[in-house]
Amino acid sequence: MAPERHRRREILDALRDAGAPLGVADVAERLGVHPNTARFHLDALVADGAAERTLERPAGPGRPRTVYTARPGMDRGGSRAYRLLAQILLSRLAAGPGGRAEAERAGREWGRFLVDRPPPFTRIGAGDAVARLTGLLADLDFAPDPAGDAVRLRHCPFLELAEEYGPLVCDVHLGIMRGALAELDAPVEAEGLEPFAEPAACVARLRRT
Repeated sequence: MAPERHRRREILDALRDAGAPLGVADVAERLGVHPNTARFHLDALVADGAAERTLERPAGPGRPRTVYTARPGMDRGGSRAYRLLAQILLSRLAAGPGGRAEAERAGREWGRFLVDRPPPFTRIGAGDAVARLTGLLADLDFAPDPAGDAVRLRHCPFLELAEEYGPLVCDVHLGIMRGALAELDAPVEAEGLEPFAEPAACVARLRRT
């Protein structure tokens, strides 16, 4: 863990354990750091939404004191394991019957949701539809390269999962393209997806309807 991140975790733990709001001097004393260091990290925690800054009314004469408290909720500064979550879900699909159909169906629904739709009562041609599909694939980091009746996908944002679960992940990709084109009511459809059809690309085949 980086030194600054580690220090902020220590300060956040101190705020959580205190049971009452702490000022800059309180935090500095508890952690044995300079008040300017404590103030810097406290302000960073506030900016990140992990802590709150308020003014404490003085018991007697004097200026109100700035104090800090940890915001309620789980610490958002920890690591994530989204790939493990994806592996868990994909392994369940792979083990059950109809897993590939479910993967493609899920891709279709998300393709409908993600595509940039045209205005109401507007019919779009095949060229515009392919352009919108290419834009969606670019946003998803597939590095698409349209060429006639095909789209080369030069990058896979789920490459390690595709290597491990192969057809399931590719079915999701194909479903996304089919759902997007269906939502556009386009005169073109995604006929199939050839994984690693080229040394450095997968190829999606399109067909005019």
